[in-house]
Amino acid sequence: QNRLAESGGGSVQTGESLRLSCVASGFPASTVCMSWFRQAPGKEREGVAGLAASGAADYAESVKGRFTVSLDKEKNTMYLEMNDLKPEDTGMYYCAAAPTTCRWWYLVADYNYWGQGTQVTVSS
Repeated sequence: QNRLAESGGGSVQTGESLRLSCVASGFPASTVCMSWFRQAPGKEREGVAGLAASGAADYAESVKGRFTVSLDKEKNTMYLEMNDLKPEDTGMYYCAAAPTTCRWWYLVADYNYWGQGTQVTVSS
């Protein structure tokens, strides 16, 4: 059974860092489009970072230069390194998998597997 499980969220101060993990099971994460999304209260889910099977990564403009997505193939685990966190980064973070090229990685509807989410709270 295909499954995604996130961890690593927490409460931090502005400027601090967190690393989120997403363990994939039932399929090789390196062969699909793997992405991170987030959702703040009262807002729509938005794409944060996408990682294609080719290894190419793309980011939302709001996190470029601060967040880095990576994949450990041996552990079948995707990471999101988040630096210089800001209050606007607060939200529930989800990892997702899609059988696509990741060309439009930010489209929520393309993903058929989602994790349960991990909460990130950044206070000023």
